[in-house]
Amino acid sequence: MQVYQKLAREIDRKLRGNKEGHPTWAESAQLEIEKVMQRMPSGSGIDSGTKLHPGSTGERIVFLVEFHHMNGNGYYDGWTSHTVVITPSLQFGFSLRVTGRGRNAIKDYLAEEYDSALREEWKEE
Repeated sequence: MQVYQKLAREIDRKLRGNKEGHPTWAESAQLEIEKVMQRMPSGSGIDSGTKLHPGSTGERIVFLVEFHHMNGNGYYDGWTSHTVVITPSLQFGFSLRVTGRGRNAIKDYLAEEYDSALREEWKEE
């Protein structure tokens, strides 16, 4: 199972647990979601880490990301805010879209980082 599949299953399990009145399902799913989120990109400009949007579902995962840009002299010179939206794809497993300002081709970089992280094989620790 790949990371995106693990995350989607746990989000769905949490939502079902809450809806159907099974708080232990929801609690254990939240712990698993936190484990997965620890493996999402952080650092190298993604200095605030990756946050899971509370409206995410098993069919649509949304990450909130802020990128800390540097200028040509190596000094930080501002932030851009982005969402990374993951939806199912029959052809490729999932589709990934990055929103926000495209400063310094950052959207391409973020797409590569998240695509790579989500396609890794999930291994329990």
